[in-house]
Amino acid sequence: MTEQRTAADLPAPETPAPKTPAPKTPAPETVAALRAFNRFHTRFAGVLQPSYMDSGMGVTAARLLYEIAQGEAGVLASSLRDRIGLDAGHASRIIAGFEKRGWIARGRGSDARQRPIALTPEGRAAFAAIDARTRADTAARIVGLDRAQQEDLIAALGQVRALLGNGVVGEDAPDNWSIRAFRIGDLALVASRQARLYEAEYGWGRAMEVMQGEITTAFLRDFKPGREQAWIAERDGAMLGAVLLADAGDDVGQLRLLHVERAARGMGIGRALVDQCIGFARDADYRQLMLWTQDVLVHARHLYESTGFSVVERETHRLFGTEMTGERWLLSLH
Repeated sequence: MTEQRTAADLPAPETPAPKTPAPKTPAPETVAALRAFNRFHTRFAGVLQPSYMDSGMGVTAARLLYEIAQGEAGVLASSLRDRIGLDAGHASRIIAGFEKRGWIARGRGSDARQRPIALTPEGRAAFAAIDARTRADTAARIVGLDRAQQEDLIAALGQVRALLGNGVVGEDAPDNWSIRAFRIGDLALVASRQARLYEAEYGWGRAMEVMQGEITTAFLRDFKPGREQAWIAERDGAMLGAVLLADAGDDVGQLRLLHVERAARGMGIGRALVDQCIGFARDADYRQLMLWTQDVLVHARHLYESTGFSVVERETHRLFGTEMTGERWLLSLH
């Protein structure tokens, strides 16, 4: 068995360990860029018009109607306010207007504040009309994008939501992610993301980027279907993490390039990716699964230990300019 020990096999930890203290305030250019995007998007989406999609109501009321429509069994007014961050008095006035139009009905509750709100048939018809116009308008605005551009758009929007959506309830709940097999273009992004993460968190330098590029290139060039695979964890098209399983020879598989994005840590993604590798390795009839990591990556080591791996070798090195201890871990599969 020939083992390839490279720094690129080091998994990003589940909890960040910044090399320098995080800035107390965002950079001015970051604030300016976000404000510029907000101005662009409000115009793009037509939300500045007094009548949203010619519905006779503003965008706030239209959004509130949308949220009510998502709850078939009814939803509490307090939940509606929390979902969109709306002032209680403003929300109450809009809901009262819906009730006056006959668009909503209130169910039974312990008191007036706990009565679930649901759309009436008239309300559902009104919502369906606005929703259809919104879908058609949105489709018309992106009709010039080809499929690849549409996929880029989905990924970019998903990344924005992953970075800015912490604490958002409803459709942006943190457990709304999935794992899939890699596709064209994924592994270049894996190498890029990991290089940037390791540089930001540990300052391990450009050598890491070179190694990761070499690993992903070799994986793609020599890919063995049925014996090797890579998986991407994603939400709304944005990459949240990734891992590779490579054939190391002698019926040994190698877990490589595990990482979880900082905005997605604490969601169980790292464990799910490792479990995916273990299951695949067993199905492929590997005898053992190995990996190479560092003793400073405490959270990653706990993850490996919890899934049955154990340390079989330690070695001191200076791959990144400072002395550290690399570790080889093994998991017996039979």
